[in-house]
Amino acid sequence: MSDSTISPMSLLGGAVTVTDGRVQLHDASVLTSPQMDTLVHQAVFGNEGERLVARWLLWELGQMVGVRAASIHELYVARGAGKCGGFTVPAMNIRALTYDTVRAVFRTAIATNAGAFILEIARSEIAYTDQRPDEYVSVILAAALREGYRGPVFIQGDHFQVNHKKYAVDPVTEVNAVKALVTEAVAAGFYNIDVDTSTLVDLSKETLAEQQLLNYDVCVDITRFVRAAEPAGVTISIGGEIGEVGTENSTPAELEAFMDGFNATLAAQAPGMAGLSKISVQSGTSHGGVVLPDGSIADVALDFDTLATLSKMGRERYGMAGAVQHGASTLPDAAFSNFPRLETAEIHLATNFQTMMFDHIPAELRAAMYAWLDANAKDERKATDTDEQFYYKARKKAIGPFKQQLWALPESVRSALGAAYDRKFTFLFEQLGIAGTKPVVDQHVTMPEQHRPFPSGASTVVAAPDDADLSD
Repeated sequence: MSDSTISPMSLLGGAVTVTDGRVQLHDASVLTSPQMDTLVHQAVFGNEGERLVARWLLWELGQMVGVRAASIHELYVARGAGKCGGFTVPAMNIRALTYDTVRAVFRTAIATNAGAFILEIARSEIAYTDQRPDEYVSVILAAALREGYRGPVFIQGDHFQVNHKKYAVDPVTEVNAVKALVTEAVAAGFYNIDVDTSTLVDLSKETLAEQQLLNYDVCVDITRFVRAAEPAGVTISIGGEIGEVGTENSTPAELEAFMDGFNATLAAQAPGMAGLSKISVQSGTSHGGVVLPDGSIADVALDFDTLATLSKMGRERYGMAGAVQHGASTLPDAAFSNFPRLETAEIHLATNFQTMMFDHIPAELRAAMYAWLDANAKDERKATDTDEQFYYKARKKAIGPFKQQLWALPESVRSALGAAYDRKFTFLFEQLGIAGTKPVVDQHVTMPEQHRPFPSGASTVVAAPDDADLSD
């Protein structure tokens, strides 16, 4: 492939040219024009050569104007040192209509002067939504450029999780599968990674240290692998997890057992290496919420005392930003203001954004997706499930197969959904205290310029093995 054989720059007219493998931007207004919509569509649905060049171009344009993938590690270290606080970073899993949805995120960020937010995707979601890391990063950067956002963009690998069943059969192969995903994700621009080895906690052991041993030992192994993959000038933000979401609530003693074991093991194996910047805990939620027979979501008894205690312990004893709350998007609106009040470091939000999309799409498309689930996800249906329960729990699995149809929704539907997302993100940003955090992000976060060579052939990045049956 050469500069002349495939030219996505033609989609941007004469506003962008490439000379000797470097991008020249002659008219910055093109970045916020509808021509960008065509370019990002090529980055997702073009042939292999078109995708490679379009994704490269989006990355390079971002490097040029200051829209760059970055690590939130420095901000989290500053928070652990007491230099900032009073906000909770939303980490938002965007499963579908990613370009439109993330455009709403960046519109809201600009309107509220927010900077402390994360866009993420889990190991499982990568599989069932058909969004490999390179595509995900490209679409997010395109959305930021399209809305005129400037600054660091925090893109995170959520639940890079070890499958405990596969680990029990062949631990080396399963850990290597997670490492392969790390390689793919970091190469794409994921500079924030949540390592989830909480599936390896063994409650049959007598002491907490023994229960957490495999959890922290394998987490150290993957942490060292992540650090070895870091690009120059970037310290990737790495999170650990002490309690699998949906299980018993975490305790200070469990946090201590994990962190003391992790830090001692890391120090012995790699003296001086940066450790974790946050810790995920269980405090009463479950991914997607608990759906009742009529399709409504059960109330959640969230243990805010646990969150407050573990966050404080994470900051004061271990120098981390604090505790991370998973499974929060289905909580009642009144709950969200509690998180910054209690200095929760981060919360993960996913299901409600997906629900909003399903509520807005045409009835015939929704029916087609549900019919696909009847044929292809029937094994996931429990004998006691009502239709409402089954479709609510399983419909995420139809997102990948219907990806093109979702991207091709009528403008009227996309506009209505975009307006709904604007309202939702504005509410969340204000309730979580991240409105006005752009200055503190700019103060603490660096985003080194990283240029990539013009693609000269097929991609050399190998896709990691998929596993859609993990936490999301």
